[in-house]
Amino acid sequence: MKELRGKALYRLMRFCCCLAFGLYGYATHSGISSLSSIISTKNRYDAGVLGGVQETRPFREALGNPTGPYIIPMVASSYTLAATFISCAVPTYMAEMSLTEKERGPEVAFQCIFLVSGCAFAYWVDFGFTRLDNQISWRVPIGFQAGLAAVSGVGMFLLPDTPRWYYLRGHLEEGDKILSRLYDRPVLDSDVQTTRESILKSLELESEETKTLNPIDLFWDRTNLRVGRRLRIAFLMLSIQQMMGINVAVYYSVTIFSQIGLSSTLSQLLAAVMNTIFAIGSLFLPSTIEIFGRRNILMFSAGGLTICLSIFVAMIGSQDPTLAKQWVAVAAIIVSNLMFGYGWIGVCWLYGPEIASLQFRHIGGAASSFGEWLFCFITAFAGGIGLEKVGWKLWLWCLLSCAVAMPFVYFMCPETTGKTLEEIDLLFQKANESHHNNADSLDARSSEKDEVHYVHQETTPV
Repeated sequence: MKELRGKALYRLMRFCCCLAFGLYGYATHSGISSLSSIISTKNRYDAGVLGGVQETRPFREALGNPTGPYIIPMVASSYTLAATFISCAVPTYMAEMSLTEKERGPEVAFQCIFLVSGCAFAYWVDFGFTRLDNQISWRVPIGFQAGLAAVSGVGMFLLPDTPRWYYLRGHLEEGDKILSRLYDRPVLDSDVQTTRESILKSLELESEETKTLNPIDLFWDRTNLRVGRRLRIAFLMLSIQQMMGINVAVYYSVTIFSQIGLSSTLSQLLAAVMNTIFAIGSLFLPSTIEIFGRRNILMFSAGGLTICLSIFVAMIGSQDPTLAKQWVAVAAIIVSNLMFGYGWIGVCWLYGPEIASLQFRHIGGAASSFGEWLFCFITAFAGGIGLEKVGWKLWLWCLLSCAVAMPFVYFMCPETTGKTLEEIDLLFQKANESHHNNADSLDARSSEKDEVHYVHQETTPV
């Protein structure tokens, strides 16, 4: 097979990563978990291929005669583990594969369209199949995602690793080759060599300061390149994102509309509509992220979410519910999902890997995913209980989180728009003479304006 280069390589990367994120967003279980057909099958641990394998003597002897309750959690956890790998690897991969600072934001934002579109598509599939009353009603929606995984997985075998990863490991020749393929130019081309030197000098700068990561630096950062602060921001951003209530709104959509007072069928329909509008919100980000900047989009969206949830809480918490208040509440929660889809999906997935230094970018992606999955579990697990026990009061916590998000972004998140991954090191670097000398050698394009902006960020609380 001919080696892919240039635009053809980028198209395959985008296709595989978008499918992977679509798979991550294709969460079918909320809409079908209450079906009688799936409830009747949940305890049939001997069903299908898994049951056949369990009954074979070599398998039983190798694993000590396991029972269904022992094996099923292993299968379930392996699915979740795969989703975790996707959430860590895909944004980091595309961020590092982007050749210019103007490509990085739109590329990751475009993938996130598929993430939320996967959620919306799943709800429409569920809405259609829940009209059936047989095993097909849940087996087809769940089995469909296997096709997405297979296509994306096969495509990834045709893709190279990132040049920055090769340079970090000391494989300079392989890194040069990948850069040449990305640019679709010879290795000695000036653009290829400029990017190569920028990455290598950034690695040299980082190696002087970050030989090892001290866990104490995650709480009290003493490093010159602010490695601990950067990882802390990556963790907190996705944690706050989840506490803003998006998983409660998505996973319990049908329950939420039912509690407002709508019928079961109308609640299912509105759940699909709301998650479709959630996906529509993400469509506007790729074309605007480099115009408005990361900080402005995050703060604008957090402000809009605060207003929408305030209206939603006021309507559903009213002691005198009316039809008008019901539909105002519906409109408020739908608009809040639109705002969230625009500002707090793509930017969050981009920002964590983007601000992490090259040596710790994998940890930055992991920190983001850890915060996202930890608070996803907390909010989804507690959300169902909260909606049942305290009802609308649960949304006060989400409202508070939206309000907290604005000062968090303002005081802790510097603007990274228009900067290469290597220039972002300068954004967090402590202002002392020796390191500014290294910064000058890293990239002569660093302007006095960037240094003034960095000094402003240094005066803000950490």
